Amino acid sequence: MTTNADDVKQSWFPMVVIGMGQAQMSLNINALPVSIGGIVAEFNVAPTTVGTAIVAYSLGVAGFIMLGAKLGQMFGSLLVFRAATAALLVAVTLVTFSPNATVLILAQLLAGLAAAVIVPTLVVLIANNFRGKQQATALGMLGSVQAMATVTAFFMAGIIGDLLGWRYAFGLVIPFTGAVLLMAGKLKPVPPLPGTKIDLVGVALAAAAIILISFGFNNLNRWGLLMAGPGAPFSLVGLSPAALMVVIGVIGIQLFLVWTQRRQAAQLTPLLSLQVLESRQERGAVLSMAAIVVLGNAMTFLTPLYIQMVQGRSSFDTAVAMIPYQLAVFMAALLVVTLYKSLTPRRIARYAFTLVSAGMIVLAFVMFNEWSNLFVVLGLMLVGVGQGALVTLLFNVLVTSSPRELAGDVGALRGTVNNLSAGVGTAIAGALVVGILSANIQRAVVDNPTIPPSLVAQVDLDKVTFVSNDRLLAAMAATTATPAQAAEAQRINADARLRALKLCFLVFGVLSLLMIFPARLLPDYRPGELPPGPQPDSKAA
Repeated sequence: MTTNADDVKQSWFPMVVIGMGQAQMSLNINALPVSIGGIVAEFNVAPTTVGTAIVAYSLGVAGFIMLGAKLGQMFGSLLVFRAATAALLVAVTLVTFSPNATVLILAQLLAGLAAAVIVPTLVVLIANNFRGKQQATALGMLGSVQAMATVTAFFMAGIIGDLLGWRYAFGLVIPFTGAVLLMAGKLKPVPPLPGTKIDLVGVALAAAAIILISFGFNNLNRWGLLMAGPGAPFSLVGLSPAALMVVIGVIGIQLFLVWTQRRQAAQLTPLLSLQVLESRQERGAVLSMAAIVVLGNAMTFLTPLYIQMVQGRSSFDTAVAMIPYQLAVFMAALLVVTLYKSLTPRRIARYAFTLVSAGMIVLAFVMFNEWSNLFVVLGLMLVGVGQGALVTLLFNVLVTSSPRELAGDVGALRGTVNNLSAGVGTAIAGALVVGILSANIQRAVVDNPTIPPSLVAQVDLDKVTFVSNDRLLAAMAATTATPAQAAEAQRINADARLRALKLCFLVFGVLSLLMIFPARLLPDYRPGELPPGPQPDSKAA
């Protein structure tokens, strides 16, 4: 009697190292939103500066993750994984001891470049160490580890940041990353793929396009949504350079796809095999993944902003408030696999997006000044359940739709979509909330009997941003405002901040609800009902 190699149980030690490899990146980047208050206070910068650091990280990952996948194929995924982990160790050390916001942003960019190499190797390491059902379980665990690490990052950064300072939260990631580096030496080596070459033109096209899109979105508020604003460095026939960057970036993506098709037709190695995007199911999974990452990152940016800037609470309070949401993400990511035998991926995705929409809309209506409100916690948990279910579901759809030899390309595609969407989500949330805030304040001061035009003239309303009450009063002290006028300005600002956040949550709730229509591209069958492999595009939805 012979034993199927896929049924032989392997040690779970490799998965421990792989999971820690995922966690080290999540611990770093997810500590940033919780640390908004400490970073803003120490460096005396706007809260959106933290958003810029998040975008810088996402730029590094999304722009070069396809290159990272090819480096793994060229030199061996384990060797590349260890080298990138060493680079991440340097980056986290720089973040911990950064003397100013500029160094912090550059360090997060370096961390993003390291993550661009690490992310695709994780899928390859799983494929190299596990087979059959154990491999499927490991893939599910990888998505769950990210959710669990996010919970840990919020809690760790909240408690440690509140007791000792935000730097200590990042400092604890240093020994964790060092342990990953040492333990990775015990994994089974992954041999390089002979004949692998790097498509330098593809690298340039992909990186330029992704960076332009992310950078453009990140500067929509400062440079203008469509027409160039006062803060724009230049304009082209009056158009905002941010909008131009987004348009040129989208064109760049199209050029990259055309170039990749030509290389595949000439039987040359492409930067990304388009086979991972051949079927409608795969394209539907990618579109849905991008949407939920945008919504999730908007949530994790706006919520800490509300707690720390509107309520003036600590990073510890932020961590406590976010724990129900993060735990919901984690549990849903783990348990959604139990639904695969009774519901199709299409139906699960539709239900999940509906839950996210419901949670966002609940928050838009019940968000006031007390996080003890049961409905606020319920709204956060609804978003978390929907997001966690989608994270695992969509990853599994992508992995099972592609051949095993394309594991690196699937990992690169997943990482590109996740991190580009993360940067775009954070940037859109920042631009939208500040834009609404500015409009609210300008409308409120018009014909306000307490705030005369002479006082308004002393404040630059073109540079309105989220500030705490203390910082606002300090700024008003530098003007001719009387105590009564300063108090009125504080009231206007507090009301405008809350209204801006509530409207943002409502907008994102509507966007999530609209995603139930693109979700129809996902498979509408349960495992075993159809033969495995991509289905023809002509198949009826």
